[in-house]
Amino acid sequence: MNKAKTLKRRLGDPKPFLSVAWDTDDIPSQISVNPNLEWKDINWKRVEKNVFKLQKLIYRASSRGEIRKMRKYQKLLSKSYYPRLLAVRCVTQDNQDKKTAGIDGMKNLPSIQRLNLLNILALPYLKASLTPRVWIPKPGKNEKRPLGIPMMYDRALQALVKLGMEPEWEARFAPNSYGFRPGRSTHDAITAIFDDIKHKPKYVLDADISKCFDRINHDALLGKIGRSPYRQLVKQWLKSGVFDNKQFLDTVEGTPQGGVISPLLANIALHGMEDKLMEFIEKLPLKYSSGTTMPKRDQQSSPSLVRYADYFVILHEDIKVVQQLKTVIQEWLNQVGLELKPEKTKIAHTLEEYEGNRPGFDFLGFTIRQGQVNSTKQGFKTLIRPSAKSIKTHYRKLADICDSHKTVSTKALIAKLNPMIKRWANYFCALVSKEVFDKIDSLLLKRLRRWTRRRHPNKSATWVNKKYFPNLKKTRNLVLNDGEYILNQHSDIPIIGHIKVKGNKSPYDGDWTYWSSRIGQHPGVRKEVTTLLKRQKGKCASCRLDFRPRDLIEVDHIVPWSKGGDKTYKNKQLLHRHCHDSKTAKGLKVVNH
Repeated sequence: MNKAKTLKRRLGDPKPFLSVAWDTDDIPSQISVNPNLEWKDINWKRVEKNVFKLQKLIYRASSRGEIRKMRKYQKLLSKSYYPRLLAVRCVTQDNQDKKTAGIDGMKNLPSIQRLNLLNILALPYLKASLTPRVWIPKPGKNEKRPLGIPMMYDRALQALVKLGMEPEWEARFAPNSYGFRPGRSTHDAITAIFDDIKHKPKYVLDADISKCFDRINHDALLGKIGRSPYRQLVKQWLKSGVFDNKQFLDTVEGTPQGGVISPLLANIALHGMEDKLMEFIEKLPLKYSSGTTMPKRDQQSSPSLVRYADYFVILHEDIKVVQQLKTVIQEWLNQVGLELKPEKTKIAHTLEEYEGNRPGFDFLGFTIRQGQVNSTKQGFKTLIRPSAKSIKTHYRKLADICDSHKTVSTKALIAKLNPMIKRWANYFCALVSKEVFDKIDSLLLKRLRRWTRRRHPNKSATWVNKKYFPNLKKTRNLVLNDGEYILNQHSDIPIIGHIKVKGNKSPYDGDWTYWSSRIGQHPGVRKEVTTLLKRQKGKCASCRLDFRPRDLIEVDHIVPWSKGGDKTYKNKQLLHRHCHDSKTAKGLKVVNH
């Protein structure tokens, strides 16, 4: 707690620093501090280019096995000025969730305090600190998840370490690992499963790791990290302890959930699962259906492991192999302190029933199954749709909004429903979802008609429909609108197939033509953003850098509405969030070239 007070005192309140230069007594001599520097004047284009050059060198050295060279680049990155700038921006400006404070009491920092944090981040003797723990409920369950909230300094330090560690491990991770990795998504994992089963039905081990983040063995994790320049800092974060309900507790296992670096550490701990699988498969005497022995190359490709964080599936056409692989994976997980969750782990078949389990399985909110094309059972088709649980949860949320907003205006109700409809429909629009979208639209319309009748119990149905559901087009069903604001329809979202990321491709390989084109192809990207991305050729209109998969992109009006700007595409452009903030702070008009 004393450390938190010290850091808070060093960061200070913004007012005293408005006219007084910062105290640089504790800053190492190699750091050059300009007392006249302002956050909005930082050249972020130069910062990002220099940091990415180092990250690209780390990635290439790791992929080639040049460990000494890679460690050299990592040490250089951790001591450099630009990576610290980027780390501070990550946790103070680009942070999506700025509502939770650590033991330092800080949720977000104004510009002047960000520069003070930048200076403190250079101090060599500061270490990882105590983390307060809060318990948050798991959606749809009675269980709670422990969440650690690091203080602002630790968040920035973790972001700095992640800048150096992530390129190293991106070059090592298995190609079918998709969770918490840049440029990879749930849709990539689902498409990988589809590609594996589209030609042949298979048995599947649908597995979930029990309390993955809470039980990872520290020694096993540190052993995988090896003699990294960041080893001691990672060890401190693992061993620093938590402050739970006004009581200090030692942390003897698990990674600190809620930290910037926690997802990366979990992926490192689970790295090697696919290698273990291939090692075991090579020893099995597998044969083709004709009875001939299968060569080693085909043996290695016969099972498929697709993992998204702590959820994974193993696919193979032989049930005995799947059962053996389940045992092998459980033994491997025991070595890192983990185990499979029995109630969420099952073996099923994609086309037929198996031991009472219906054909198919649920994964990441989708139901994946296969069905016969005709009665002769000579063909099949693969269907991937939103799961029944996802549909029920989504509709229940929409219905609750209608029930809890009985007296609001039509405009207010539409403003509540539209974002939820867009998010959910955009997530599932890459699959066979047209029938599901039509069904939810029909159910929601019935709910909305009850909402209108409650407001006007003495009016006729014709009068109510004319007031709340005026016709938009002759070919369109009834849609809630007030003439100006229109309720979104799930069925209006076009069904567009998703293209899976290529093999071991990573944003750190420098192929920006490939990565900038993929941003506009993601199912969750709005049509407005996709159109502007094409116009700007995947570049920010301000800094002219290519947009990366993890960049926060915002739509900016060249001429603000307050000054007569319109909503047309000619008056819109895409900017990085920090570029947008800089433009707003300077009051400049950035025009797309």
